[in-house]
Amino acid sequence: MFVVLGAAMIVLAGCASNISPRTYSAGSVGQVNRTVSATVISVREVDVAGTAGVGGSAGTAAGAVAGSSAGGNSARGNIIGAIGGAVAGGLAGAAIEANATKQKGFEYVVETETGNLMTIVQGTDTVFSEGQKVLVLYGSPSRLIADPRVKR
Repeated sequence: MFVVLGAAMIVLAGCASNISPRTYSAGSVGQVNRTVSATVISVREVDVAGTAGVGGSAGTAAGAVAGSSAGGNSARGNIIGAIGGAVAGGLAGAAIEANATKQKGFEYVVETETGNLMTIVQGTDTVFSEGQKVLVLYGSPSRLIADPRVKR
């Protein structure tokens, strides 16, 4: 059971949501988004919770198979073992998936030129500092990018 769960979790680690401001979905290409100028007023590192779903399903299936064989030679023992294995495997698989797909990110509070405050969380591959001029790109997902009009 644990071999199947481990293999599934390795695959799932590659399925973590992409929270990078540098990555666009194919559907975003060619779309026009509203953009506003802003200044970063606060930055803090945050944890972005992992996903849960496929790991629980994989764990349930693996646990049921392993549990049914551990139930002995009787049909009743196999059923009880399969149910117990499915519950334990599902819980373990969901926990492993959530842990394998969690990420670090940064929460930015920005103030627009009109005085509005906005908060956005994105990945760690582009880091901004307090006082830095940025552009807020509305969309799905919204993102911050460095304001190219500002010379450093």
